[in-house]
Amino acid sequence: MDERQLRILRELGELGSVTAVAEALHVTPSAISQQLRLLQRSIPVPLTERAGRRVVLTDAGQALAGAAIEVETALARARHTITDFAEQPDGSVSMAAFHSAGSAFFPLMLRSLAGPDRPRLTLADEDVAQDRFPALTRDYDLVLAHRLDHGPPWPRTVTATTLLHEPLDVALPAGHPLASR
Repeated sequence: MDERQLRILRELGELGSVTAVAEALHVTPSAISQQLRLLQRSIPVPLTERAGRRVVLTDAGQALAGAAIEVETALARARHTITDFAEQPDGSVSMAAFHSAGSAFFPLMLRSLAGPDRPRLTLADEDVAQDRFPALTRDYDLVLAHRLDHGPPWPRTVTATTLLHEPLDVALPAGHPLASR
């Protein structure tokens, strides 16, 4: 038994005919009849009976149609609950970064996400070896990590997006033979 079948049963009780239900739900009468047969297979007592050329609900069918209203109401309430939850921007986001990335990104994030109805940030300094960054994804929503170009790629257990390539400066004494290069 599923929500659609219960709705069809309820509609049959209210509208009084398979044709009227089909018109109301914009499907064919045979589709309605098929769904009613599928529903009947899962219920041990008859839900409908013939009354002349019409199909009407039995007492058991009327009881189940009444319960269908409660099911539809509960499902609608659940959908509204999840929609309301998804629309609330005031969740919590945890983020870890190695020290220089945290120094660069954390202040910007704190400023841009400050205020009511904004996510709460939990920030952590986690400067670990490259092979330990993937494990941090178990404890944090986001992990800013570093990987050298010649280092091994990230494992398939994480999704990585390159944010930037960090510049590298080399300092030499002014009189060094390579200083002019």
